[in-house]
Amino acid sequence: MKIEGKTAEAFVSEVSQDIVSHTLHEAPESWPALRQALREHFGETAYRRWFENLHASGNDDVMTLKLPTRFMRDWVEAHYGDTIRTLWRQLIRNGRIEFGVSAPILKKPDAAPALNPAAMPGMPAGDALAAPLAAGECDLDPRFTFDNFVVGKPNELAYAAARRVADSDTPGFNPLFLYGGVGLGKTHLMHAIAWHIRRHYPQRRVIYMSAEKFMYQFVRALRYKDTVAFKDQFRSVDVLMIDDVQFIGGKDTTQEEFFHTFNALVDRNRQVIISADKSPQDLDRMEERLRSRLGWGLVADLHPATYELRLGILHAKAEKLGCQVPDKVMEFLAHKITSNVRELEGALNRIAAHAQLVGRTISLEMTQDVLADLLRANDRRITIDEIQKKVAEHYNIRLSDMHSARRARQVARPRQVAMYLAKQLTPRSLPEIGRKFGGRDHTTVIHAVRKIEELSAYDAAFKEDVELLRRLLQG
Repeated sequence: MKIEGKTAEAFVSEVSQDIVSHTLHEAPESWPALRQALREHFGETAYRRWFENLHASGNDDVMTLKLPTRFMRDWVEAHYGDTIRTLWRQLIRNGRIEFGVSAPILKKPDAAPALNPAAMPGMPAGDALAAPLAAGECDLDPRFTFDNFVVGKPNELAYAAARRVADSDTPGFNPLFLYGGVGLGKTHLMHAIAWHIRRHYPQRRVIYMSAEKFMYQFVRALRYKDTVAFKDQFRSVDVLMIDDVQFIGGKDTTQEEFFHTFNALVDRNRQVIISADKSPQDLDRMEERLRSRLGWGLVADLHPATYELRLGILHAKAEKLGCQVPDKVMEFLAHKITSNVRELEGALNRIAAHAQLVGRTISLEMTQDVLADLLRANDRRITIDEIQKKVAEHYNIRLSDMHSARRARQVARPRQVAMYLAKQLTPRSLPEIGRKFGGRDHTTVIHAVRKIEELSAYDAAFKEDVELLRRLLQG
């Protein structure tokens, strides 16, 4: 492997010499004063985000401020260089500031490698050589571990696949693609994989980030003509994890770069893990070749939680909170809040906080009082069964026709309308909607949705008919 024309061995040797040299030369005397001036001028939040990684060398006449990567150096110099120089001249009248790149900080062998400090959200997480795990501490939620993930039938495949990937040095399936609706546990599993690798396999280099951040960093690299460093960073890891990949749909240049990054990693037998809200084939405005690549490995769907799983999640959450919640309250919540796990946990948090702050005992009456707005919203939620019944009545067909294999137009068209409305008015995934219509495949639902959209575009009467059904259901 070569890095900017040097062999890896020569590069590491040079880095080691730089570190030794750095330890032999103290920072300029006025450096602490400048740090304090930066903190006071920009505020604590901006200071931590942009300037905490600065290291100084040289002397008071000519001081060099060093950042971990060229990309970060160019960003800070372009946006804050003039202000920093002004503050320095207020301390040292004829002092001069230069900007450079610092050598990587090598961890002690007996210390567990820390997550690389992504102190600049939306900026590069750091050089791949700087630390084994390139995901930032601010990016990983400490609550999202395998131990805190409640497993049930709707998510058991995704969970088992995530555990296998986290424990394996060699990809068994590549990529691992996790998909499902909002609040079903995709991000939880992504974070859990990263935490597991950090704790048990610290030598593996990992990058975890959202697709939005990937796109942002790529655009920045293009703007500052630093694409070589960008490619090096993302193509030299052992595990690349991209969350919510649907966000790069329609972004042709970003898709192109991601496509080549994906291929480079898979060709080197490096693990790629992706999450999205839809299966690869259903990702809108995604290039066909990229959709095909994303479906190469294992595609695991996280379905909406069943009643039993929702109840299990509530018990696990209550135990974590150290909160005594009566069984009948747990059962009530599991029955009433069915949309997603995030909302379910939020409801329990509200009850626990209210009990603690106000001093009320948790009861069914107190729960209904505290969660009145949330329960009203859930009561108004429309079910697929309700949609099927209303559409069947409207078109004067039997309810059983919604599940039958009949393909006559007088039956097929109302069935497509019902599928379309189920997609628009419920949080259910495409596979789940298909199952409610006689066990049909999710591609049938996609076809139905597109067909109704096409008909509505040029047939005003038909569009008005569908809108009438929508209003009847929502009313």
